[in-house]
Amino acid sequence: MVEKKTSLDITALARDLRAGHRATLARAITLVESRRGDHQAQARELVQMLLPDTGKAVRVGITGSPGVGKSTTIDALGTYLIEQGNKVAVLAVDPSSARSGGSILGDKTRMAQLSSSDDAFIRPSPSSGTLGGVAAKTREAMLLCEAAGFDVVLVETVGIGQSETAVCDMTDFFLALMLPGGGDELQGIKKGLVELADMIAINKADGDNLKRANITAADYRGALHILSPRSEHWHPPVVTYSALAGTGIAELWQKILEHRTAMNASGEFAARRRDQQVKWMWSMLEQRMLARLRSEASVRAKVKKIEAEVADGHLTPALAAEQILGLLQ
Repeated sequence: MVEKKTSLDITALARDLRAGHRATLARAITLVESRRGDHQAQARELVQMLLPDTGKAVRVGITGSPGVGKSTTIDALGTYLIEQGNKVAVLAVDPSSARSGGSILGDKTRMAQLSSSDDAFIRPSPSSGTLGGVAAKTREAMLLCEAAGFDVVLVETVGIGQSETAVCDMTDFFLALMLPGGGDELQGIKKGLVELADMIAINKADGDNLKRANITAADYRGALHILSPRSEHWHPPVVTYSALAGTGIAELWQKILEHRTAMNASGEFAARRRDQQVKWMWSMLEQRMLARLRSEASVRAKVKKIEAEVADGHLTPALAAEQILGLLQ
């Protein structure tokens, strides 16, 4: 099917987005998420145009197992930040329906306070099967939110597979949420996740859970002592809070600001941002190369033939990869 080219005034779109028009921001994110070739070219032009207006927001990645209370936490944290005079954008990457590709969770319904605020913008995006469940265009969406004047961008992951690494590579601060539990549960923790985290926060520290939450926090502090921190300038704290009761939210945010101050003082903040930009470039390149392999009919036919030879044992995967690489030249 031939794609119908659309006429879009990118300069006007950029101007309206800088003015903070929410409808324009939603439209711009839809543009960067589109898989159409003409839309992708327009999206690249738009993001490049807006680049000088980006980079000033606090970027926080939030992860945790299903049921830990990520959305409730974001609702409480976002509401607190707005009360402090900030504008908050939430990019919530939903698990996708394997059959339809659509989102199967309704984040807006789980962030009732935040979704009703004029100073908040919530964008659920289906992960569409991308590695780790992080939407392929989350980085561009984050830049668009910054250009639209949002001071804080919260990126919520599904907490499955390699989503933690992907979100860590696009944010300044990586927050891992945990539930109160015994020492047995601690043994099942993913070492990689704890090593990535800039802070561990134990949710549901209220009522009968308060004592268990404090014990769990002590256990995590002990575990962190035997692991190497991501930065020599920051040792990840372990805090307790209750998203439902709203207790500990201010302290949680204070730790995020302390981390930013420490990273800026050491020069590591700027270094991490530069490193993320380069990783982003390589990620985009990989996506573009794969897209070309799938989109060009003549190349796709040759790849299918090579796949069949590998499956039948007539060609080694290493040599096949070399042949496919040759098709891109």
